Amino acid sequence: MSETGVYQTKLKNGKPSYRASLTSHGRHISLGSFPSRAKAHRAYLEGRRILSDDPATGDLTIDRLESIASSFVLSYSKIVMLLNLRDNGLYFATPIYIRKRLFHYYLSETERLTFDREDLFYYARHRIMRRGGHLFVADYGSQVTIFGRYGIRPFAVKDRDYRFINGDDTDFRYSNIEIINPYHGVLRQGNIGNYKYKAFLHLRGNHTVGTFDDPETAAIAYNKAVDLAKKNGITKDFPLNYLDSVAPRTYAEIYDSIRISDRLTTYLNSVLTAAYNPQN
Repeated sequence: MSETGVYQTKLKNGKPSYRASLTSHGRHISLGSFPSRAKAHRAYLEGRRILSDDPATGDLTIDRLESIASSFVLSYSKIVMLLNLRDNGLYFATPIYIRKRLFHYYLSETERLTFDREDLFYYARHRIMRRGGHLFVADYGSQVTIFGRYGIRPFAVKDRDYRFINGDDTDFRYSNIEIINPYHGVLRQGNIGNYKYKAFLHLRGNHTVGTFDDPETAAIAYNKAVDLAKKNGITKDFPLNYLDSVAPRTYAEIYDSIRISDRLTTYLNSVLTAAYNPQN
């Protein structure tokens, strides 16, 4: 017996599987695979119901996603895709719903991220995944954190190196993200109008390199401390700062003018001595 919108396939282990699909707005849309013909047909009927429901008077709306998703065999992501097609005339292969000046990306029926419209077609082609508390996409065969699109460096700490201005860490609009410390080994201190920038080297704890009036000088001081550590035989893989805004000659002048404290130099020597003369 055949059902509308359903066709049978086989899994790798030979067991039957049933795929549901429909056609709308000139597109053939896959609704997913299901373990029984009945569930696949139900998914087809749900898809047709979503697309035919009146968004002004019906009960199938994006704002009721949690209650909708809990009663459907369709996945929450597929429901979002169909609602976006119905309401905005666009179908994406990721769970995006377009608003007037922004769009929402649904991680689940209860979790959504907010983005600027200018990022729409990037996330229409890149599915966001969560692993270990990190959000990333697969891009050119690599896992890329979405924070990198904002200049937030790996291992940056929220509220120390960057912050969400409105306090909502699901709001990824560019106007809502402030980069506090764009460089490795630099910490902004003080108040607005009177900021200072402390450079530090992390080696069995943080060790102060110096405090400076601007973040670029602090970033260069950190780089110089890394160079000194490597010169003293420290093999830790320290990340370096790249300052595209500083001309090479200016960088060299600042680098030469920075004096690494005797205290840090002495500490680096003690680490090296301990490494070559371990105590039993």
